[in-house]
Amino acid sequence: MKGRDWLLTGDGQYQACKSVRAWDLLRENYRLYRFLTEVEDVLNSANDESSCLPEIRMLVRRLIVNSYWVRSQYLEPSPNTGTSVVLLYDELGFPLTVQTVTFAPGTMSTIHNHGTWGIVAVLKGQEKNTFWQRTHNPECEDKIERTGEITLFPGDIISFTPDAIHSVQAVGDEPTVTFNIYGETDPKERFEFDPVKHSARNF
Repeated sequence: MKGRDWLLTGDGQYQACKSVRAWDLLRENYRLYRFLTEVEDVLNSANDESSCLPEIRMLVRRLIVNSYWVRSQYLEPSPNTGTSVVLLYDELGFPLTVQTVTFAPGTMSTIHNHGTWGIVAVLKGQEKNTFWQRTHNPECEDKIERTGEITLFPGDIISFTPDAIHSVQAVGDEPTVTFNIYGETDPKERFEFDPVKHSARNF
């Protein structure tokens, strides 16, 4: 699965990052439990979680390359919401969210940040990411402006700092399936933005 690596930061800027070649990541019996342990080890050895994004992107790519099971763990999108989510690991006290998400073609998310770092790998379909930033308008602190967009394809991985703002839309003729991993969310810092009313609310 060929792909590109991207990083989106809170100023709405995105950049291409160096990607590890898939054949350098091939492992025998590389399973989800090993991936989770390695991610925890990386986070525990770092002072700043966002600085770990390059290493965690590599681990995500290693998991996707080696684990057919992970690539196959998704549901068809709900006819009511256009989305579905499969939680891949759930243990009391475990601080990370690890899941696959399916979007029906045309389905759009709200404009939001995550209040934590995040990494999303596209497994199937196409996903358009639109990027935003706060304008730092003293009269309207929740005003945002669009800064750009990219379309991600299978094998592409995008990572986010906690204050990065984006919205996503499944484009193309088939559902989009992504593998998502997020750190521990700070609920006070996770927002949904309204670009018309220039407002933000916790969600």
